[in-house]
Amino acid sequence: MKSAIANIAASTKNRICITIILLFHLVGLIGFIVPSLTVLFIALVPWHLLLMLGVIVYSYDTLDGRFLLLALITFLIGFTAEYIGIHTGLIFGHYRYGGTLGAKLLEVPLMIGVNWFLLIYAAGVTLQRSRLKSRLVRILAGAMLLTLLDVLIEPIAVHFDYWYWLDAGIPFKNYVCWFTLSALLLFIFEQFKFKRQSIVAPALLIAQFVFFAVLNLMY
Repeated sequence: MKSAIANIAASTKNRICITIILLFHLVGLIGFIVPSLTVLFIALVPWHLLLMLGVIVYSYDTLDGRFLLLALITFLIGFTAEYIGIHTGLIFGHYRYGGTLGAKLLEVPLMIGVNWFLLIYAAGVTLQRSRLKSRLVRILAGAMLLTLLDVLIEPIAVHFDYWYWLDAGIPFKNYVCWFTLSALLLFIFEQFKFKRQSIVAPALLIAQFVFFAVLNLMY
């Protein structure tokens, strides 16, 4: 009886989380497409990322120190990589952040660390739920998946002032570094050996792909 109640509660929680993810990505898509709404929705981007963070935290099976440690490590490594990137050009290429991602520390938006965590966790759980048994294959497949997502993100990010490139166009090095950093962070994710998580994180990853794919078609 307790098990059945727990399953119902978990199923309800997952439906709530997925509904929020789909609804807010759909509303955001409309806001970015309709010119009269674009300025408002650009201002809401950091709040959207925080909402998605809240959804992912809520969806996690049993919130514990390991989950929080992964979030902290991913945030710090992602933020540090971006700091090195914009101040030296050694990682990703020569670029600067615009105002869309909100408050910055040392010229790097704090939300970029949050975004790295969301992407790594979503990709990690997605591959965790796959039939791939090899940890190395999961890491490489996840890194490739996130690099493909970045291919969709880059033109939209430039268009909506997430960031802009000082190079002529988007350098190929950007994608190499995205793949490498994603693989490193997914390797760290694998070390935590989380129990199988719900479909909420994969739903977020799918929503991201659809969101940026549609915007690429529109712009």
